[in-house]
Amino acid sequence: MLVFSHRGYHESLPENTLAAFQAAVELGVDGIETDVRLSVDGQAVLFHDRHAPNGRTVAELTRDELSRAVGHQIPTLGEILARWPDLTWNIEIKVPEAVPLAAQILNQFPGSRRPLVTSFWHTVVDQMRRVPQVDCGVLVAHRPMDLAMVESGWTPGLPRLTTIVWKYDVVDPQLMALARQQGYLSLAYDVESQAEHDAAAALGLDGIITDRPDFVLRSK
Repeated sequence: MLVFSHRGYHESLPENTLAAFQAAVELGVDGIETDVRLSVDGQAVLFHDRHAPNGRTVAELTRDELSRAVGHQIPTLGEILARWPDLTWNIEIKVPEAVPLAAQILNQFPGSRRPLVTSFWHTVVDQMRRVPQVDCGVLVAHRPMDLAMVESGWTPGLPRLTTIVWKYDVVDPQLMALARQQGYLSLAYDVESQAEHDAAAALGLDGIITDRPDFVLRSK
């Protein structure tokens, strides 16, 4: 089971920072998940929330203004791809406005491992399937009646999705088996306690996206 560090390893560091990413690398994770938004000065900033602590949206702040608001430097997508080109990155695109810039940046940084681009905006994922250097997956927070519900509506003729990223609450062995039968890798997010990490390892998941990668890696 692959272990992706959610926003870096931020148990004692600010999330989505270079320090948190470096801590995850030193811990020995297989990959790192991070979030991409678009700042008002046109930068692909790595920030999860819609709003900064000062109440203003990320979309109306420059990168420097956002950095000052949170009290630390906000990294960009290009920075992390240049700094860790051989790491597997799970790039979650939070807003459609970030797609053109994210696609341009990902085209410029062909690393040795293909990034996995995901989003709750499935239209965003559909657009990103046009980027040849990446794999694409969807984030799913519900238990579908049929996987056809996840597969419907995609633009024909583009590379197929490789991955479904499930909310941990909805997964079970039957769903994992069905996804595997349909040719998908299955990751899960929102894995929280040590018991849930242990259960996830026994579930047949291909990987987890976790705030506590140490729950898995330090037991190996």
